Amino acid sequence: MRQPPPEPGLFAGYTPTPGSIDELMGADGSARPDFQKLLNVLGARSPEDFSHMQTLAERALLNQGVTFSVYSDRRGTERIFPFCLIPRIISAPDWAHLERGLEQRIRALGLFLDDVYDGQRLFSERPELRDIILNTPLYLPRLRGVRPAGGVRIHIAGIDLIRDGQGTFRVLEDNLRTPSGVSYVMENRILSKRVVPEVLELARVRRVDHYPARLAETLRAVSPESPDSSTVVVLTPGPYNSAYFEHSFLARTMGVPLVHGEDLFVEDDRVFLRTTRGPRRVHVIYRRIDDAFLDPEAFRPDSMLGVRGLVRAWAAGNVTLANAPGNGVADDKATYAFVPDFIRYYLGEEPLLEQVPTYVCAREKDCQYVLEHLGELVVKTVDEAGGYGMLMGPQSTQAERDEFRQRILAQPRRYIAQPRVELSTCPTWDTASRQVVARRVDLRPYILTGPQGPWVLPGGLSRVALRAGSYVVNSSQGGGSKDTWVQKEAV
Repeated sequence: MRQPPPEPGLFAGYTPTPGSIDELMGADGSARPDFQKLLNVLGARSPEDFSHMQTLAERALLNQGVTFSVYSDRRGTERIFPFCLIPRIISAPDWAHLERGLEQRIRALGLFLDDVYDGQRLFSERPELRDIILNTPLYLPRLRGVRPAGGVRIHIAGIDLIRDGQGTFRVLEDNLRTPSGVSYVMENRILSKRVVPEVLELARVRRVDHYPARLAETLRAVSPESPDSSTVVVLTPGPYNSAYFEHSFLARTMGVPLVHGEDLFVEDDRVFLRTTRGPRRVHVIYRRIDDAFLDPEAFRPDSMLGVRGLVRAWAAGNVTLANAPGNGVADDKATYAFVPDFIRYYLGEEPLLEQVPTYVCAREKDCQYVLEHLGELVVKTVDEAGGYGMLMGPQSTQAERDEFRQRILAQPRRYIAQPRVELSTCPTWDTASRQVVARRVDLRPYILTGPQGPWVLPGGLSRVALRAGSYVVNSSQGGGSKDTWVQKEAV
């Protein structure tokens, strides 16, 4: 039986984007049955009332310092991460499927990293993958043979998901080095509780505020010493980093020190924190510094951000680095194409989550196809993030395609290409027109892994492309975020 649309109000006249799956509404603009009651409550508000609520939420973000820096802005602008009060809702069955698939993927990627930095038995059976996977600066051969304390390499992961035009969730990207954004997940939930508490309660949403406690527990569990007596720190490159708010937020909510490289030193292959009471042994470092700047002794000698001798102490098993150095080889966009093969090889299972078909330009046949179809594909640089280094073929000019053609011919290993996938949309408040419009979204769930295996935070960061027609959701490219509500199972 067809469900009636919400009462006239906030969602009156809402029109989903043709060809896209809408996260909350059907193709005719009526609420999905699982979400109808709560959307009727939310939709009963007038656009004027909702505009006032949205303004209050944005003011709260600014007052609390929930900002990010924009590197591309020469003025070094600090901005609030745009936030839309209309949530993105995920049903309990959908989440159960995602949770299982994410756990499977992280297990396989962890085994792949163990193998690539040890025996490399994968290449014995798939020799054609050796050059593709290892021919990247993200692979650090000097770390081969190192087994991290606690036996875990991917302690914190952020896996980007999209839902295509047929409603299928697909993995778009793996972030296994220093994934960011989880602080906004918790701040968004705080705003939802303050501004739309009755809708949140009606939706029966799973909590996210226990993430810092779970993170601290995970980090202590991989300490080389007793978890109860271990010192954990968050290592930040400093306040000019775009994610500095998150670094300080996580250190504060975990109740651990936020430190800079100059606060730490290595002696006898052990790491110490300088304190007013003298040196204090450090056992676990949640580092938010890229590999290249982590240790001037091991990597870039000009780095002023890291700690000299840190990698040596890690290799000796005297400190845990989360995430482990060298993880970039697993989230390189060329490696992404082969993750389903990793799942079959290391786990003996079929992948539970789909991903986007990918052409790897390091392969001659793939490269030729990409060059012949640049106007139809999305071309990505394998080692860039944040929406940079991309060609959106269907929206590109001939000059842009010619430029990328030359780039690919010069360095084919640096590029992959994918068909443009139609992203799902979600009702989103448009401040300029003061109405609800359809905008494309993605989802970044966060997975913590300790010795007992992975745990998935029930929710994640839903990023939204705020510009009409845009497929780019990154904050650095003008995107915003939504609170992600994962519904509890029916009782």
